[in-house]
Amino acid sequence: MFTKDTLSGKTILITGGGSGLGLAMAKGFIANGANIAICGRTEEKLQKAIEEIKTEGGETSQAKYYTCDVRDHEAVKKMVAEIVTDFGSMEGLVNNAAGNFLSASEDLTPGGFKAIIDIVLHGSFNCTHAFGNYLIDNKKEGSILNIVTTYAESTGCAFVLPSACSKAGVLAMTRSLAFEWAEYGIRVNAIAPGPFPTKGAWSRLVPDKVIEKMFIKKNPMKRYGEHDELANLATFLMSDMAPYITGESVVIDGGERLQAGQFNFINDLMSRKKLKAAFKAMKPK
Repeated sequence: MFTKDTLSGKTILITGGGSGLGLAMAKGFIANGANIAICGRTEEKLQKAIEEIKTEGGETSQAKYYTCDVRDHEAVKKMVAEIVTDFGSMEGLVNNAAGNFLSASEDLTPGGFKAIIDIVLHGSFNCTHAFGNYLIDNKKEGSILNIVTTYAESTGCAFVLPSACSKAGVLAMTRSLAFEWAEYGIRVNAIAPGPFPTKGAWSRLVPDKVIEKMFIKKNPMKRYGEHDELANLATFLMSDMAPYITGESVVIDGGERLQAGQFNFINDLMSRKKLKAAFKAMKPK
């Protein structure tokens, strides 16, 4: 249903756009006519992402990267200003930057909890605040899309407490601002993905073949999501085909959410003692 001008005239920033689902959305947006800006902390990864986009047919003028830590509000404000200077305007934002790891909650350190909160919740606020003020100050309409999780809505989730708390906060921000900023013509929505394997997240959350098989087994569709499926949904929500949709969190998980808590099943795999030893062994060296 999309054409090469579905997102024409829109410049969209995707945070954490150098890999995984962020890069998939960037490719989808640019294929449908948008200019895209991607940001992250690792310049080498961002450079490779832009080269990959160009290799797959993206125009050089349509894609740029920006090295930025979304936890830094002033750096985010500066980045938004640079994007506007480079492209002439900015119409969309996808808050995709995230972090997550498995841990028994009693073993969490305050630093570990804060690290995820700072990236996911504070980072999403910083980008939303900077972009929202740009739109309001310039009397422009725009769209914000937040990537949350299926367990942010009501169930929470065992073993990923910082993520559950952060994503629940982002979902609350989505709905709060959808109402408050509607009068400015700013739409704010969310996507709640189920299991979509990515190299970075999967190595931290599903490093074991036993867990991987459990994910498939408990999904009614018996498969993982494909990256272009999520990119298509994001394209629709960011486009002018969805002008009356705001404050929504759209789940895309093959029905997995109908079972509570995405990682709760891990509790059935082995004893608590063995679980904690496994989590410890999985931490980056």
